[in-house]
Amino acid sequence: MLSCHIAPPKMIDNPTPVGLPNSIELQEYKTAYFASGCFWCVEAIYESVYGVEEVISGYAGGTTVNPNYQQIGTGRTGHAETVEVYYDPSKVDFKTLLAVFFNSHDPTTKNRQGPDSGTQYRSIAFYNDDSERKIIENYIAELTRDQVFDKPIVTEIKPHTIFYKAEEYHQDFEKLNPLHPYVRQISIPRLNRFKAKSPEVLKESK
Repeated sequence: MLSCHIAPPKMIDNPTPVGLPNSIELQEYKTAYFASGCFWCVEAIYESVYGVEEVISGYAGGTTVNPNYQQIGTGRTGHAETVEVYYDPSKVDFKTLLAVFFNSHDPTTKNRQGPDSGTQYRSIAFYNDDSERKIIENYIAELTRDQVFDKPIVTEIKPHTIFYKAEEYHQDFEKLNPLHPYVRQISIPRLNRFKAKSPEVLKESK
């Protein structure tokens, strides 16, 4: 069975500094954090959204300090595969990014997304402040009221505390590895389904 997994080059602590923008330029943008399955897929989805300037794959939501991919794969760190989204608030708002989150995965499956299972693949919407928390709570209430999904939403709502950037070989994985079996059979079809469902939020094709 296909899964969002590749053997890492070596099992060492993740050397990437935590909680730092990828570049000085990114400091002018706001950040949002979402976990909705394999971050190879989720990164590509958010990179297609108008107003999003950069997306970083990483780990959040758990207790293990400075985790690496091997540790995440055990499901015992408490972390989930998460993306850090840098966005321009003059072009896109948090609620739209939240809509992208719910339109691009199944929030009713606990600890599973597609072929991937384990707590590291659970659904989490992180908030940076009370305003974002209320937006998430209200949005889930609307989806529940309108019966958008056949089953109860199991998405966790958690405060953002710290984000650990994943190893470099995970960044832009779908873009750099288009022939990888998981990318061809899972990631790209998932991205295309999202694009067909939400064309109004996409960047213009170049």
